[in-house]
This record gives sequence, C-alpha cells and structure tokens, in this order.
Amino acid sequence: MRLEDRYGRVATDLRVSLTDRCNLRCSYCMPAEGLDWLPDDTVLSDDEVVRLVRIGVELLGIREVRFTGGEPLVRRGLVDIVRRTSALGVETSLTTNALGLAHTAHALAEAGLDRVNVSLDSIRRESFKEITRRDRLADVLAGLAAAQEAGLGPVKVNAVLMRGINDDQAPELLSWAIREGYELRFIEQMPLDAQHRWSREGMVAADEIFERLEREFTLSPAAEPRGSAPAELFVVDGGPATVGVIASVTRPFCGDCDRVRLTADGQIRNCLFAREESDLRAALRAGASDEEIAERWVTAMAGKRAGHGIDDPTFLQPDRPMSAIGG
Repeated sequence: MRLEDRYGRVATDLRVSLTDRCNLRCSYCMPAEGLDWLPDDTVLSDDEVVRLVRIGVELLGIREVRFTGGEPLVRRGLVDIVRRTSALGVETSLTTNALGLAHTAHALAEAGLDRVNVSLDSIRRESFKEITRRDRLADVLAGLAAAQEAGLGPVKVNAVLMRGINDDQAPELLSWAIREGYELRFIEQMPLDAQHRWSREGMVAADEIFERLEREFTLSPAAEPRGSAPAELFVVDGGPATVGVIASVTRPFCGDCDRVRLTADGQIRNCLFAREESDLRAALRAGASDEEIAERWVTAMAGKRAGHGIDDPTFLQPDRPMSAIGG
C-alpha cells in the first residue's frame, strides 16, 4: 500500500500536529485572547501518535516526519516522541517558534531530530512584539543559536511579511540570516487565520518580495531542482547563500505535493486547505488493526483534490485555522 491520490501523487512526507496550543498570538494566525483549545481527551496520546507514525512508515511509505503545532515545544512528550520516531529510520524535523528551544535543542538532537524550521517574521523587537503580541524576540534568537549549536541544521527561518508592519524588512531579514548562517524562506500569507480576515489585496505576494529583495541583492535561480519542495530557491549575490520564496497562493505547487497531515486529535487531512477530514482516532481507540487503519488512510488520500482552489470563486477557507492543522 501507498498513499497515492487519483492524480498519481504519492504522499511520503507526514506533518504531525502535536498540539493546537501556542505561546504566541501572531496576528495572522489567531486573536489576542487565543482560541478554544482541543479538549484533552480528544488529543492523541504519545503512544497513539507514535503508532500512527509507525503505520505510516512501515505500511504506507512515509519517509519524512515533521512535527508541528500549534507550538510543538509545549508538548510534554515531544523528546520521547522524536526518539521513538527517529528509531523508525525516517528523517525527522520540527517547525517551531523557538520559544524554549534554547533549553531543549540538545535533548532533541540527542533524540534523533535532524533539523528545525523556525518561524520568525522580524528581528526588530517592536515589530516582533506587534506581530506576536509577546515581547519574546530575545528568546527566539537564543533558541535559533541553540539549534545551530546542537547541529539541527540547516536551520531554516520562515518569515511572513505583513503589509504596513514588516513588509519593508525583507532585505534586513536576509542580511541577518546570511550573517548568522540560517536559510531564510519567505512565505506568502495564506487564508488560514482563525479570524478569517485574510485578503489577497492585503497579502504581500512573491513578486513584491522579489522586488524588495532585488533593490539590495542580486538573485539568480538556484541550480538544484525544486521537486516537491515548496520553496523557489535563489542564489544571493553569486552564493553560497540562498533565499527561498514559498508562493503558496500566487504560484501554487499542488501538482508536486507529497504531503499528508495528521492533526493533534487524530484526523487525516490530505491537503492544507481541505474542508474534509478522515478520523483515525476513532478507529485507533476502537481497536482497529494496523492494516485496517492503513486502509482508512489510503482511502482518505484517494480523495485529494487537484489543487487548493484559492483562485476559484467558490473557495471556502477551512474551518480549522493553521494552529489547529499543523504547517
């Protein structure tokens, strides 16, 4: 068995959300007061997470596992989950806001974590505070440094530009990332905010990002093929540094997608923008065998749509926000 959809795409990259909770309140993700978190009894236990990951790896051909949230570092069992997943022989990574990473980076590396992606939209204290509603920039920078020291590289930094807040900071972010040895990726803001306030007009699109960067840098397409990776890579000033742009909205890469998502409460999502989910938690807790769960998973992937459809007039934003889906 493998996770193949009707268009011939095969999912080998599993994104596992370990929690919908987060210790930041980024304005493009959730309101200042937070959200109604998932009830504890609906969230998969550590053993349940590892079992589903094992089924994906051993029966369905999953080769990469990335742990996400919410914020995965708030999950108490994270290090043990990473250790048990790494033992399955797959590449493991973590998408995090890096709060607390300074204290856990070495433990995660020892558990077998391969690398981290850190979300950071500004290196200016006031801009960071405005976006996240928390004055924690110093902690994020300390977490990044700890990840690099622990060998969790290449350390990638993901940045979203917000119009009127940090859309003038793209060159500054790139200069900083090159200086520190991080790989920077700009991501177009996607319609996954809890408030449903996203608009194409307000989004800082890839073309605008390139235009701002090229005022100060010479960019040339990287020689390596993108494949299923979402970022378009560019060499900066002749190299060796690169910068990436993930243009999920204006330059979708759905045709090359190899991802599948498992939410913290055990639902399979075959697309980030899917409006339907398939419940593996119920089968798991009802005593289903590994093979029965795998068959449910295969069925869930078969119904994947050709693309996310953001440009379609009938597009509806998913009910779950990004914090409850996992990036």
